[in-house]
Amino acid sequence: MVVTHFGHSCVLLDNDGTRILFDPGTFSNGFEDLRDLDAILITHQHPDHADPARLPALVAANPGAVRYADPQTAKQFAERTDVGRWEVMAPGASVTIGALTVRGTGGRHAVIHPELPVIDNTAYVVDTADRTGAFMHPGDSLYIPFERIDVLALPAAAPWLKLSEPVDYLRAVSPRVAFPIHQAVLSDAGRTIHNARISEMSPAGTSFVVLDEGTATDL
Repeated sequence: MVVTHFGHSCVLLDNDGTRILFDPGTFSNGFEDLRDLDAILITHQHPDHADPARLPALVAANPGAVRYADPQTAKQFAERTDVGRWEVMAPGASVTIGALTVRGTGGRHAVIHPELPVIDNTAYVVDTADRTGAFMHPGDSLYIPFERIDVLALPAAAPWLKLSEPVDYLRAVSPRVAFPIHQAVLSDAGRTIHNARISEMSPAGTSFVVLDEGTATDL
């Protein structure tokens, strides 16, 4: 499985020629040049996960890509004329994309503040032909899937997150490999501190790796 991190929560997954892009948002860069995508998946409506300005061009440049989003985001996109048709991926749904099976799970964004509405957030679990739970992108949630996950995109910083929470989440999921996402809200110094602490507190059997942005990495 080859993973490319384009910053923040934007991740390209490439497995046996099937290419799936997750969360092309405002804090990410480089995804706009991608072509020949098989799918574009969005976890939730916040612009740092779905860039309203660059999304139309990405969709136009990848006409063969199927597009899935959480229920609320899909409904919002249906009111636009420039982003094409988006299907709903709700918790419990699944779809076959090339050689991969994508399953929706979770369902709710993490609580930012009790006074703010909690929005939809679909976490995605990807199965390969020989590995169930080969990859998981939880979006803005700390949803525990209660199944074995091989590679986890770990939300590591957010306005709704304190450092102990990604550590506890990583221990609860206990994947073979985890890499941090959602860190554009941190300074370079803050990112270094967060990643060092998460690394030293990772569970036994989990390899915590920081991906170079824009570089394809075989995990």
